[in-house]
Amino acid sequence: MTEEELQKLVEQISLKYFGRPFVHKVKINKRMTTTGGRYHINDHHIEINAHFLAPQYHDDLVGIIKHELTHYHLHLLGMGYEHRNRDFKNLLRQVGGSRYAPDIGLRRKRKVNYLYVCEKCGMHYPRIRKINVRRYRCGKCKGKLRLLYNYKK
Repeated sequence: MTEEELQKLVEQISLKYFGRPFVHKVKINKRMTTTGGRYHINDHHIEINAHFLAPQYHDDLVGIIKHELTHYHLHLLGMGYEHRNRDFKNLLRQVGGSRYAPDIGLRRKRKVNYLYVCEKCGMHYPRIRKINVRRYRCGKCKGKLRLLYNYKK
């Protein structure tokens, strides 16, 4: 899907579900990984995650567009356009937009490098960074921690 096709789709969704025209630009952002889209308050343009433009994610894309258009229209009307506002939640529910972007496997997995175990209760603590076992204790029982495995070797 090109940027022009996406622009037309957003304009159609805006008229159909919100009854108001979308008169600003839609851009495709290839660097997005954890979000589906973004509404920019300063110049009112919307960015859409390029990974959701594939045909198999069309339903997710429509939900993301509805979400961003909800921000857009409420902001221009001077109403509560943030996620925590009641206006936003109500309008998003009315138009059937998605509350969160679905995970399509773009998030980076953090690799666990160290595994600590409590000597008292046996609780496991997977960690990315090394910790000072003389300084830190078990959060459950305050027992001593011991390095069980170092994956970095």
